[in-house]
Amino acid sequence: MKRFKALSSLFLLFFAVFSILAGCTHEQDAVSSKPANGAKTTNNKTETTSSHSTATSDEQAAIPEKLKKPVKIAAIMQLSIGTFSSQYIAGVKEQVQKFGGDVQIYNADNDLTKMASYVETAITQNVDAILLDHGRADALEGPVKKAVAKGIPVVAFDNDLNIPGVTVIDQDDYSLAWKTLKTLAEDLNGEGNIVTIWVGGFTPMERRHVIYDAFKKRYPNIKEIAKFGTASANTALDTQTQMEAILKKYPNKGDIDAVFATWDEFAKGATRAIEQAGRTEIKVYGIDLSDEDLQMIQKPNSPWVATTATDPAEVGRVQVRFAYQKIAGEKTPNIYSLEPHLVKRSDLPDKQVSMNELSQYIPGWGQSNVAISPWMKTLEAQVNKK
Repeated sequence: MKRFKALSSLFLLFFAVFSILAGCTHEQDAVSSKPANGAKTTNNKTETTSSHSTATSDEQAAIPEKLKKPVKIAAIMQLSIGTFSSQYIAGVKEQVQKFGGDVQIYNADNDLTKMASYVETAITQNVDAILLDHGRADALEGPVKKAVAKGIPVVAFDNDLNIPGVTVIDQDDYSLAWKTLKTLAEDLNGEGNIVTIWVGGFTPMERRHVIYDAFKKRYPNIKEIAKFGTASANTALDTQTQMEAILKKYPNKGDIDAVFATWDEFAKGATRAIEQAGRTEIKVYGIDLSDEDLQMIQKPNSPWVATTATDPAEVGRVQVRFAYQKIAGEKTPNIYSLEPHLVKRSDLPDKQVSMNELSQYIPGWGQSNVAISPWMKTLEAQVNKK
């Protein structure tokens, strides 16, 4: 009965949130029950289709003409901070290397003007495709439209662009936030004091905050007593310093029950501050995951007890595959959301595990079968022969 009530509450919450989103965002496709263009729905999951995606003959599995020579890709990031970003970059490089291409990484250091200029640079250099990591439409729409007009495919990750021909992928930030927050609420039995660590100015953060606002209405007995957050070159360290100040302000056991961290860099900083203060009764609930994060979560008596995430390396690989499909002239969806997974310390073994081993304990982890065309195997085989 409790499970039925919880599911009913979840349904009602999402119905309310999605109703709000339909009126105040440009992401109607993301919350629609209809599949995006170039996609089909199977078992309630959206799968990419293309003119070659179900092909089996030798002719259809042949390498597309535009990919018979190595391609050049520009991967432009709003910022590169922490192990999530490094594993994302590794995924991008790994997939491009398997296809025999070349990728240049550009880090805009959280400067959107610089990020837009990098897109202009990529256009001038006549790259074969552009990958965007984060960024905002108000800064990038102009140069991205210019790239599309010139015939350069663009695939964005965690971005609010809404331009015909541009595929935007994300981690389903609404689900990321809800799964973590629901776990926090259940562990607190719907009542307690929490600290929230969040920063605006980033598309995924804004999406996560939509769910956080709904969460506060759903659980009115869970009180936010402090809220802060800064994205910097040393986010984890800065967060640790800020969290230490919060702990001094609330020095007694029971003053703070939990921390909701909307980014793993925030979770790392909060966890270290809590450990050093000997306040491990305070539990940390995060978003995103990396090998470094796993080590902290699996540490004995770690306050970091749960996080919701996708595999950052797989995000990078999927983004590259969509770009190659575009270069090949195949149809790709306007949007695609990768399914996030809740990772709880209680679900992990006593021995230390890595991201590559996580699928043994978290069903579905890192196993997306997305944006794969038969000719990709042919292309990889050709590259391996060289």
